[in-house]
Amino acid sequence: MDSSDKLENLIDSLSQAILGKREIIRQLVIGISSNGHILFEDVPGVGKTTLVKGLAKAIGFRFRRVQCTPDLLPADITGVTVYNNKTGEWDFQAGPIFTQILLADEINRTSPKTQSALLEAMEEQQVTVDGTTRYLTEPFFVLATQNPQEYEGTFPLPESQLDRFAMKLTLGYPPKHEEKSLLNKFTYYEPLNYVENIMNPEELLKIQREIEQVYVDDSILEYATELSRESREHQQIELGISPRGTLHLIKSAKATACLAGRNFVLPDDIQEMIYPVYSHRLVINQAALLERLENEEVIQDIINKVRVPGNTGRFR
Repeated sequence: MDSSDKLENLIDSLSQAILGKREIIRQLVIGISSNGHILFEDVPGVGKTTLVKGLAKAIGFRFRRVQCTPDLLPADITGVTVYNNKTGEWDFQAGPIFTQILLADEINRTSPKTQSALLEAMEEQQVTVDGTTRYLTEPFFVLATQNPQEYEGTFPLPESQLDRFAMKLTLGYPPKHEEKSLLNKFTYYEPLNYVENIMNPEELLKIQREIEQVYVDDSILEYATELSRESREHQQIELGISPRGTLHLIKSAKATACLAGRNFVLPDDIQEMIYPVYSHRLVINQAALLERLENEEVIQDIINKVRVPGNTGRFR
């Protein structure tokens, strides 16, 4: 079974637990297979936590969950060094971040100081406590959920932390017929009972290495660069896409190509992934807010303004 088939089987398995959201699950699988952290933003009760738990079960990840609250401390995530009276030595008690999938539930309900405790782990896959650096195991992912910012008692994530999430995904409410099917299917059985183990973490690492080898033509790199540059110069955008964001766009496009059974990236792969990769990074300005423009509309305008590479490798 090749990588494309394994990833499709993973999508199929997760789709048994979260009904009517196959496209979002597909984007989640693309994000994970391109070694990215994922941010879910949505109202409570739509299945965000269930989806993350299902992913851990389907790949056999070690899984820890942190419920973020205003009184949560950085040490509650990273761990703490305590004095051992019996040995006379300082012992490190590892926090929940020492896992393979960390679910940071309602991350924007905890303080900015505690949110920042994740920065080093997300970027460098290591944690420094009391001057000692400890490395995390591979693979390691932070999958965080947050409530929309208009909810009371939330602390907006700073741009520096948002930029470390490869994608932002939104499940939304299920369609009417899917919600009825959900009631019929999950009244007696837990959704996670329908999720099967598809692969192990080592197999995912192998798929990630294959995705790294997917070919990206120079014209595609130019296309991605121009999209990001347009975001920085766009008249309705206050903060555009960083080089890290452009890199995540290329990585996710390579995973999209792999999922499609190709070993090369097409412009369509870039255009498909630009929305989840860009949406949480763009900060639109006050004029755009007054016009009630959404990030998705501005992203579409960016796409419309940048010419697409043709078959010759030049912009058409």
